[in-house]
Amino acid sequence: MEEQEPYRSGLGPGRKRNRRNFWGSLRYRSALLTACAVVLALTLTATIYSAAHARSTASRTVSAVPSGTPSSAASVEPETPTASAVAAAPAAVAPVVPAAPAAGVTPALDAEINGIINANSQYQIGVTLIDLSNGSSHQYGVQAPFEAASTAKVLAAAAYYHLVEKGEVSLDDPLGDYTSGFQIKEMIQESDNDSWSLIMDAVGYSELQAYAASIGVSYDPLNNTLTPSEMAGILSDLYTGKLLNQQDTAQLLSYMQNTNYETLIPAAVPASITVFHKYGLLDDELHDASILTKGASSYVFVVYTKGQDESDIPARTDVFHQLTQAVVNGLF
Repeated sequence: MEEQEPYRSGLGPGRKRNRRNFWGSLRYRSALLTACAVVLALTLTATIYSAAHARSTASRTVSAVPSGTPSSAASVEPETPTASAVAAAPAAVAPVVPAAPAAGVTPALDAEINGIINANSQYQIGVTLIDLSNGSSHQYGVQAPFEAASTAKVLAAAAYYHLVEKGEVSLDDPLGDYTSGFQIKEMIQESDNDSWSLIMDAVGYSELQAYAASIGVSYDPLNNTLTPSEMAGILSDLYTGKLLNQQDTAQLLSYMQNTNYETLIPAAVPASITVFHKYGLLDDELHDASILTKGASSYVFVVYTKGQDESDIPARTDVFHQLTQAVVNGLF
């Protein structure tokens, strides 16, 4: 095979050294270009890092600007803080706002309640308010005994719970077709009269009368009469834990919510106020005995009325609403 002739550039032998110098120079320039590229890359990297660092700093600065403050950098999304940054940040301290003192029952409220009662003199109306923060009691209108109707069921329930706490009976004891615990709930929440009779018989009439006397209430189960202030006293002692232990108190109060008759006091109370109550309706008697509570303010509010018959219940219901609105506006 014929040997391939070496590459010729058309230069003579005297040019071969120059060709070698040419390639050496080319290699030098190539190395130089490579070095420049490395330097340029490092420079660009540093520039990008500096820009990113600047954006990060700007983000942290923007996140410290209060909302609503104009800022040209407001569109920069704040950087998610690291755990160490969160730990180092001072905790926000909420300002201490002193609670406004409750006005309580004022002469203005007294006058408004009396005005409503006087404007409806065709009915016998008795009202009692107890401020549970200090126990002060305020009476209006008729304070003689009324036939208590179903409001007295709270007293019967408390008497039975009292026997439970003494270990003499149990809420699981059979009573009628169900347990005594079930009968108490039906008696209070649904105002079931059959349940009431069963609980009264289980307690015993003389024992119920004695229990009432022990808490300062003159009560004859056969006549079923109470004054508005006696009913208010029962609710006050119940809510403040003077009648029953904490568990039984909470259970009985829970039955006094969302009852089968919410059209009297509860209907005129804003949703922000909690209502525990027991109404009474029998012939010409229409009553509602309640506890109103919101935050640190709690009051017993009892309204007893006696009218002509059930025909004036709508008109008397309106009186309940007027009185309730006056109390709510004046106390909460």
